[in-house]
Amino acid sequence: MSKPIYVLSGPNLNLLGTREPEIYGHQTLEDVRGLCEARAKALGYAIVFRQSNHEGELIDWIQEARAAACALVLNPAGYGHTSVAILDALKAVDVPVVECHLSNPAARETFRRKTYVSLAATGVVSGFGAASYELAVEAAAGLVRQRL
Repeated sequence: MSKPIYVLSGPNLNLLGTREPEIYGHQTLEDVRGLCEARAKALGYAIVFRQSNHEGELIDWIQEARAAACALVLNPAGYGHTSVAILDALKAVDVPVVECHLSNPAARETFRRKTYVSLAATGVVSGFGAASYELAVEAAAGLVRQRL
């Protein structure tokens, strides 16, 4: 079996389902994990699914993905708009990186319209709620297949 797809989520995503459901929906992060696992399994992949509110921990996982993952799906949450350190970690990763957002940042506040992560991402999926994660996993798997 090939290496797994890493699916990493940033700060406050542990509150999915209760935090601003009018923006982020009613599904929990555990629901999102189930969607990602099912989509990855249907495509012949496993996933490593993690969430952290801590920038350094996300960076550690991104660095781990350099050797352990075939692709990386990252919802950086608020760190996407602020973290040059996450950008630098992503630049050191030689696997496809798909940036993922539940909402459509381009349709929200001005400060959300640009992310540092996008500078290193192969592609971006946003605005489809929990389905953004499923679509990002599918895109990541497709990018891996293109490399074979």
